[in-house]
Amino acid sequence: MATAEETKTRQAQLNGAEIMIQALIHQQAKFVFAYPGGASMPLHQALRKFRDEIRTILPRHEQGGAFAAQGVSRTSDTVGVCMATSGPGATNLVTSIADAKLDSVPLIAITGQVTQNVIGSDAFQETPMVEVCRAITKHHYMITNINDVARIVKEAFHIATTGRPGPVLIDFPKDVQLDALPADEVDLDPPMNLPGYRPELPDVATEQINQIVAAIRRSKKPILYVGGGCILSGASEELKKFAEKAQIPVAMTVMGLGAFPGSHDLSLHMLGMHGTVYANKAIDEADLLLAFGVRFDDRVTGKLDEFAKHGKIVHVDIDPSEIHKNKEAHIPVVGDVKQVLHRLNETLSDSDIPETDAWHEKIKGWKEAYPLKYADYQSEIPQQHAIQTLWKMTRERNPYVAVGVGQHQMWTAQYFKFDEPRHWLSSSGLGTMGFGLPAAMGVAAAYPNELVIDIDGDGSFQMNIQELGTLVCENLPVKMMLLNNQHLGMVVQWEDRFMEGRRAHTYLGPVHKPEALGDGTGIVGDEIYPDFVTIAKGYGIAGQRVREKKDLEAAIQTMIDHEGPYLLEVICPYQEHVLPMIPSGKTVRDIITE
Repeated sequence: MATAEETKTRQAQLNGAEIMIQALIHQQAKFVFAYPGGASMPLHQALRKFRDEIRTILPRHEQGGAFAAQGVSRTSDTVGVCMATSGPGATNLVTSIADAKLDSVPLIAITGQVTQNVIGSDAFQETPMVEVCRAITKHHYMITNINDVARIVKEAFHIATTGRPGPVLIDFPKDVQLDALPADEVDLDPPMNLPGYRPELPDVATEQINQIVAAIRRSKKPILYVGGGCILSGASEELKKFAEKAQIPVAMTVMGLGAFPGSHDLSLHMLGMHGTVYANKAIDEADLLLAFGVRFDDRVTGKLDEFAKHGKIVHVDIDPSEIHKNKEAHIPVVGDVKQVLHRLNETLSDSDIPETDAWHEKIKGWKEAYPLKYADYQSEIPQQHAIQTLWKMTRERNPYVAVGVGQHQMWTAQYFKFDEPRHWLSSSGLGTMGFGLPAAMGVAAAYPNELVIDIDGDGSFQMNIQELGTLVCENLPVKMMLLNNQHLGMVVQWEDRFMEGRRAHTYLGPVHKPEALGDGTGIVGDEIYPDFVTIAKGYGIAGQRVREKKDLEAAIQTMIDHEGPYLLEVICPYQEHVLPMIPSGKTVRDIITE
């Protein structure tokens, strides 16, 4: 039996796992989305010990937990944290880590690892996570000494959130988790050791600000092209002030939605492959392109050498590697977008405001000639109608909206107008199906009293459908509007447009149905597979199915008013296309509108 002195000694010790959790708490982490396993059990025991200071949410799949952590990061100033065991648990985080890297989302991913003495021996559930994630993280660590735990956690948060944000991996061998230190020797705020990392940028030179102002003054057809960098930098207020002062129209990338109010008169909404005709035409004819917090992604530019070729390009980005990467800039500025906009607002005088009345008239004409539109069925519910109706019914509540990937994602970007940043969550760079439900789950944890909606498609929804269990068990009241067309709609659209309508494994029902080969009518029949409402009921979630317009508004109201999570399944036609569409590698002159 242990002596009193031995017991006191044990109580005065902290093991590596406990130091890790205390370090997370010290860095203001509020949630950990964690799935336990053999190599992470000490971490979970530590999470249990400190459960009054940090909330652990058990997802039903590690990928779901990592996307939920992104939901926290994308909508708040809290960094999302996810955790998994070694081997398959760790590799299940990889997709979300890559997703966070492409969308510049701060994320801390902690993976248990086998003990150091068997690393490299193909031990049970061993995976070399640092090597696996080397190219898809902003930085990565393997902790080999308990004395480094607190420093590494501090550095991970610093790296994830400064400069251009991104994911950081911490691989944590089990023997280091179990090693112990006297509690009074643990420093949760140690000095960092990052000699090569200098995210702080010098102030943008006054000469560069003056060059931008001069370019604005001389322009006749200026346009703002803004992206996720404006949201990450917190530049939305400065952007609105600048656009209104200079009277410059604003086009947004899919990552930039909400950076500028979607309902504003100066908003051209989204540009790019499925952007508005008027946004794309304005970009094409502009004599000055103010590209703020964007990376000239191929889904925006189409044929790169034809994109914005008539105008002078000002490119502002915090990441020097993005400058000139895809498109040469006439005025390249490495800096924080918010700071640059603040300086522009201070510098821009009334005499610098260009004469753009004719430009605004031309854009107004394009808006009138090429509005967003969709088919008007007698009773069937087009996806666009369902989304637009949901927006009209919820806009006063300013909901948080997450989406999966596919047609419903693009239709939501088109028809749900976001007036504030950080209320729109989309897997944009990686385009990850299965993102919507778990991302909404994370938002609901961070904002338990706000309206959180997942707009999803039946293909994406099934990728992480198991997280319905997390919603119930963790009391996360996500509202799910599932637009079910029984197909992988975006791939169907490409089959219709470029492959003569030949169906190749895009029907999600039984293979003996005529729809599997493209012989259907475009209207979903009475037999729906699977029965999502019954599945939801099995998890303890209320829901209903609607398929006629006359029932839609009442069903949406029921969903909104329901206290807990709710599934509204909307049966939609399956041959609706996301339009406008600029085919890949083409230009605005090739845009498809019908």
